[in-house]
Amino acid sequence: MPASPSGPVTSRTRSWWGWGYTDAHPDDAECVALGALLPGTSGRPLPVPRVADLSIGRPGVTPPTALAHLVTTDPGVRAAHAMGKAYRDVIRALRGRPGRIPDLVARPTDDREVADLLDWAGGRGVAVIPFGGGSSVVGGVEYRGDAHRAVLSLDLTSMDRVLEVDTVSRSARIQSGALGPVLEAQLRPHGLTLRHFPQSFEFSTLGGWLATRAGGHYATGRTHIDDFVQSLSVVTPAGTGTSWRLPASGAGPSPDRLFLGSEGALGVITEAWMRLQERPCHKASASVAFTDFQQALEAVRAIARSDLSPANCRLLDPGEALLSGASHDGSSVLVLGFESATSPVDDRLASAVDLALAHGGRGAHGERGGHSGPGGTPAADGEAPADTAVSAWRSAFLRMPYLRDGLVRMGAVVETFETAATWDRVPALIDAVRTEVGAAATKATGHPASVNCRLTHVYPDGAAPYFTVAVAGRPGDEVRIWDDIKAAASEVLHRYRATITHHHAVGRDHRPGYDLQRPDPFALALRAAKDALDPHHILNPGVLID
Repeated sequence: MPASPSGPVTSRTRSWWGWGYTDAHPDDAECVALGALLPGTSGRPLPVPRVADLSIGRPGVTPPTALAHLVTTDPGVRAAHAMGKAYRDVIRALRGRPGRIPDLVARPTDDREVADLLDWAGGRGVAVIPFGGGSSVVGGVEYRGDAHRAVLSLDLTSMDRVLEVDTVSRSARIQSGALGPVLEAQLRPHGLTLRHFPQSFEFSTLGGWLATRAGGHYATGRTHIDDFVQSLSVVTPAGTGTSWRLPASGAGPSPDRLFLGSEGALGVITEAWMRLQERPCHKASASVAFTDFQQALEAVRAIARSDLSPANCRLLDPGEALLSGASHDGSSVLVLGFESATSPVDDRLASAVDLALAHGGRGAHGERGGHSGPGGTPAADGEAPADTAVSAWRSAFLRMPYLRDGLVRMGAVVETFETAATWDRVPALIDAVRTEVGAAATKATGHPASVNCRLTHVYPDGAAPYFTVAVAGRPGDEVRIWDDIKAAASEVLHRYRATITHHHAVGRDHRPGYDLQRPDPFALALRAAKDALDPHHILNPGVLID
């Protein structure tokens, strides 16, 4: 059946240089207050950068008349498509030195227009960077190098409709450029939801989630967007293909798996049939504090091995708990959330809390009711939550990227990275990252560094630790410092055979670690697939393979 029109349109302005909306950025006074929390930062924030101050040259190519209506050369639009939202991107923009600004930005509206743009670009040697919401934090949407005569940013956000909803099979055919809120607004009249809520939900697209194998709302079970894919439609320079829509199949290697996580290097994902769910109406959450972080890890492992399947199971170490306002006494905090569309979840929550208390937890607090939003906790249209560690964590979770940008304006170097490892290596891995990456940050800057950790997703056989490194930088030397920290982190992850990324993709920043992680025969097959599907090597050059 046909779906409803596109979702709500906001009049708020997206930041071209930093995270989210411009009206949500910390003002100068808040930046100064943030800087006071980190020894060695400057006393005055860097000014907010202006597009007018950038050196933006004339486009190196002109599109043909037949495609001109899809393309813009507006300087502001081009600047906003020059890079993602990693620390490296933000500081370069603040210093007035963003990466290679694309010559053109195209906004196709259907598969045929995508194919026409790829045909033209291939014939002219123009690099094409597929672009969704631009929230990449690994250098996934920028061009580096000079091997191509020009760069085209292929913005898919005009392809943002839910085209069909199959209520019998509980799935929907959705265009890849739909931002999270736009997608959910079109599913809501059907009583259905994709229920995939990454932290970037407002500012990322379905296609971006698929191309990066994004992690989302669920801390256990269906943790990645892969789990919701029924079939994909992909446009490549070698042709267009759509996989069969099936609940499951054992017919050889999965065609969808070739493009999930391919980051636009093999083709442009334009549509997907996605498995949906009924909207949850039963919800419960709680927090449990721990004096001993190792005991907290054991508690999380016990919960992950149970059949309780919490939607949210996030463990915050003392630094992360303090930063989010979930604890002020040096405790680690476990945030638990359960949800269901069919039955109450209070018993499951109680069982999870009992497991946590049995492993040394204390002071459990909970909240009930309301429709759910990101992280298994009530959304803005639900019942107001109690003033607990759960609500404090939720607020900090959504606000944190903005606060990072405020710290960056004060001269801080703030790096985040995540990984996953089996349980037998998780405790030592976390200790090594805290010690070695902290030491590398201090050596690079001469200032004390903080390294905080939280578990974002957990499995019966392992967990996904997420680290935040913050240290005062040196003016003008921030990118080199960031490179040193990234190199130290990657070395530790490789030594412990922990993945270079659990849910933030490879991009260009994680390439060295990815090259070491993947088996050689697979790299050979991937290069062959690149040669076959993208013979002119125009699609997102430098991502995954050369």
